[in-house]
Amino acid sequence: MEYGLSLGSNLGNRLAFLKKARICIEQIPGVTDVRRSNVYETEPVGVRPEYEDLNYLNAVLVIASDLPPDVISDAIHRIEEDLGRMRTDDRFAPRPIDIDMLFAGDTMSDDDDLTLPHPRWAERRFVVQPLADIKPDLVFPGDQRRVRDVLASLPPLPGAKLFTSEW
Repeated sequence: MEYGLSLGSNLGNRLAFLKKARICIEQIPGVTDVRRSNVYETEPVGVRPEYEDLNYLNAVLVIASDLPPDVISDAIHRIEEDLGRMRTDDRFAPRPIDIDMLFAGDTMSDDDDLTLPHPRWAERRFVVQPLADIKPDLVFPGDQRRVRDVLASLPPLPGAKLFTSEW
């Protein structure tokens, strides 16, 4: 099954955290064929005023694995914790790493622990822009639009500025 994972960091050495998370994801037993997008710098969305100056670095990985979605989800939560992610009541608080599962093949789930596809993926340029780098023709389950069409429909701001293709 193919999985899409969105990675973001806005604390510390942001690029180093993305790299460490990518390496950890590549090492999940059963994960194969990891493809990565470019890394983009983006303004934070929905944060409290004191966090508005902490820009994110964002990227997307597309991986293949025969593991079920809940096992991949558990593995990425452990990676977040290992890299210093502290979950608080403030969902938009700064963090060294954030990993969200965007899709898991054709799986659709409205489970409390894992909603698939990610309910807000199409609203966020920081997700859609990097995803379009590697899967522009992807159509999410339950949707009818290609990723490239979703990207074209988004307003220009908040933007996503290319940061690097090497990571």
